[in-house]
Amino acid sequence: MRILHTSDWHIGRTFHGNSTMDALAEVLDALTAQVRENDVDVVIVAGDVFDSATPAGPAYTLLGDALVALHETGARVIVTSGNHDSAARLGFQARLLRDGIHVLTDPLSIGTPVTLADDDGPVHFYGIPYLEPAIVRQHWSGTELRTQAQTLAHAMDLVRAGMREHTGRSVAIAHCFAAGVDATIGLEREVRQGGLDVVPLSVFDGPDYVALGHIHGRQQVSERVRYSGAPLHYSFGEQHKPRGSWLVDLDASGLAAVEWIDLPVPRRLVTLTGTLDEILSADNVAAHADDWVFAVYTDALAQTEPMRRLREHFPHCAMVQHQPSVDADRVERSYAERLRGAVTDTERIDAFLEHVRGGHGPSERESELIREVLDDRVRAEALV
Repeated sequence: MRILHTSDWHIGRTFHGNSTMDALAEVLDALTAQVRENDVDVVIVAGDVFDSATPAGPAYTLLGDALVALHETGARVIVTSGNHDSAARLGFQARLLRDGIHVLTDPLSIGTPVTLADDDGPVHFYGIPYLEPAIVRQHWSGTELRTQAQTLAHAMDLVRAGMREHTGRSVAIAHCFAAGVDATIGLEREVRQGGLDVVPLSVFDGPDYVALGHIHGRQQVSERVRYSGAPLHYSFGEQHKPRGSWLVDLDASGLAAVEWIDLPVPRRLVTLTGTLDEILSADNVAAHADDWVFAVYTDALAQTEPMRRLREHFPHCAMVQHQPSVDADRVERSYAERLRGAVTDTERIDAFLEHVRGGHGPSERESELIREVLDDRVRAEALV
């Protein structure tokens, strides 16, 4: 059986205020083409289908179009809910969906698999929706469920109980933060600090393959446990990470092979660093005019209207940040030390500007303006 593992579509998410709907539709069309070209039997979407618990109408339209297109390839589709989804809303129409599309959002059904078969026999798919301990502990009284680790461990116990009852190959689907994930891979926005949400890898023992969602970058936690990541780049921190899906083959004995398939990137992301003039160089403009741009300009002083200037050349500039370059040879002095030798008002203003500008005092034009303001004050005081 051939399985395509994808996750974290985040339908409806914006990118620095810009809609991603058209870009995601393009990528999901490409994913559907890959399903057809590779004779995929089952497509898994491991949570965070939507970016919001209350998605807007167009988000439902895009999801419906994508599910119908995938179904028309002949593949079965299995979808679980993530922490961004409303399980109730996502699962509301599950019974109304056409045969071959399964939306798994009910915690009480974790131990009951979706069973599909090939020439080698049955394959049992166990969908674990995102489980918030405070919400789902009511379903399993007598079990301590205070952390994601405890909650996922209990869920996987239910999966293993189902595996004992339903013999054959098995695949588990979950949405969580597994131990061993590379912290430089695109982490979800809500991943908590302190380790409370980290799920030990041993929790996932048993199934032939575990398809995880929640991490936005491709990740192989073990040979059997993997994250596919998001199909789009949703932050500049992800810009160097590939986008795609895992193509998983099961043979008669279990996991046979796993291959990565790249997805197209509708618009590249790039971070440009240098002085504003360097960023706006002809070479940069020629190379990146069509990219999403994050400009980090290193001029000593903040520039006037940098975003306007950047967007004149980079229409898709999404972020700008002033990050002055640091002079390692410059000795830091406190504001009090700078003021110590200042006698006149002009010197005090110069000392202040040097302090707040990292050692850079007023420009020649600014010095002229300072003198004019101080002279006006002196004249005004003389008239009183």
